[in-house]
Amino acid sequence: MGIKIKSLTEQVTDFIWGRPLDAMSKPAQFGITTLRIGNLIIRDISQGQLTLRAMGLVYTTLLAMVPLIAVSFSVLKGFGVHNQVEPLLLSLLEPLGDKAVVITDNIIGFVDNINVTVLGSVGVALLFYTVVSLMQKIERAFNEAWRVTELRPFAQRFSDYLTVILIGPVLMFTALGVTASIGNIEIVKSALEVEAIGAFMRLMGRLVPYLLVVGAFTFVYVFVPNTRVSFKAAVIGALAAALMWQIMGWGFAVFVSQSTKYTAIYATFATMLFFLIWLYLSWLILLIGGSIAFYVQHPEYRNLRSRIIRLSNRMKEKMALLIMSLVGQHYYHQLPPWTLKGLAKQLHVGTDACGLLVNTLEKAGALVRTSDTPPTYLPGHALETFMLKDIIDIVRAASESPYLSPEELPKTELVDDLYQEMERAIDASLEGRTLRDLSLAEPGKVVPMTDTAG
Repeated sequence: MGIKIKSLTEQVTDFIWGRPLDAMSKPAQFGITTLRIGNLIIRDISQGQLTLRAMGLVYTTLLAMVPLIAVSFSVLKGFGVHNQVEPLLLSLLEPLGDKAVVITDNIIGFVDNINVTVLGSVGVALLFYTVVSLMQKIERAFNEAWRVTELRPFAQRFSDYLTVILIGPVLMFTALGVTASIGNIEIVKSALEVEAIGAFMRLMGRLVPYLLVVGAFTFVYVFVPNTRVSFKAAVIGALAAALMWQIMGWGFAVFVSQSTKYTAIYATFATMLFFLIWLYLSWLILLIGGSIAFYVQHPEYRNLRSRIIRLSNRMKEKMALLIMSLVGQHYYHQLPPWTLKGLAKQLHVGTDACGLLVNTLEKAGALVRTSDTPPTYLPGHALETFMLKDIIDIVRAASESPYLSPEELPKTELVDDLYQEMERAIDASLEGRTLRDLSLAEPGKVVPMTDTAG
């Protein structure tokens, strides 16, 4: 039985990945691409990255939910639309059934109990800090899906987050208000009396909630990751996430309605239990949609290589030398400095793999990051004095702990002599050679690596 299952799995894998897309028709390409992205999403979930991020966001959301709604509530109150917060919460928690009313009432009650005059300046600052921390967690989660290792600069992070928190709810509820008020216009009322137009408008009325969800997801996928996301990829990810959201909502509503046994066992805790499960599923769906958008925008990542990056020592050494030579060449010839994405593309590797080496070199002072957007990189030392041996040493000693290093290992004469001989051989081959030697060549003369990673 086990052999048959393995054979079936191999046949499915070969069907999805075994044929080049170029040899297929357009409909077949679309179908196989969809299957490949689905296979990659299942792989990412099974490896635990998406589920761990979703669980982390559940915890942070519980801490920041009341402060977030309180901040949005105070802004919306100034525009006179704060009464729409409760119906929105009810709609988001609709799959919980009658338990959604209990949770919504509790959340609104907590918000009403927040008194700014009692909190004081420190309390208000902590309120905003909690909200910003939630936004930072969300950015980290989406950056992970997009293989981005860097958060926004602090000043940009603070301004962008507050813009979303303060202006986003106003725009969203304004759109809802405009949508609701269109039907009260006399011209629209007259047009609705025409049967065809009326049927079309009723259909649109049913679709508006889904379109708003798609729009909200699209905004999240475009804005949150600290990288440029194409609108097409964001919309495709949002459509997939909205569809999963709706299907999961129906399924979860059925589960809650038939969960009398859980209610009998957990009593009042059952409501919180269902709320936590729905919160987790909601974040997981949102992150899955972000991953779909990533694979749509980056077809080079549509392969079965593991997301866990493991670079061999020789790969790290060669990549480090290539990165430093590319950066040195542009600096020496006074050309625009490299970005991380540009370096990764030149080396034929993913930005996540390239980012590991760039971060290692930056922490050691070999590279200096500029304040540009996106950041670019310059040599950390003068080209004439930056020894190539130092670059190799940086890579070889990266992530070493003072409690677990070669010096802490047992002393054995034969092994120690052999190790010292290897070190002397490296020193002799690189003696007197500096980064300037690698920077003299005209840019573009460096032959890109043919083996890939990440």
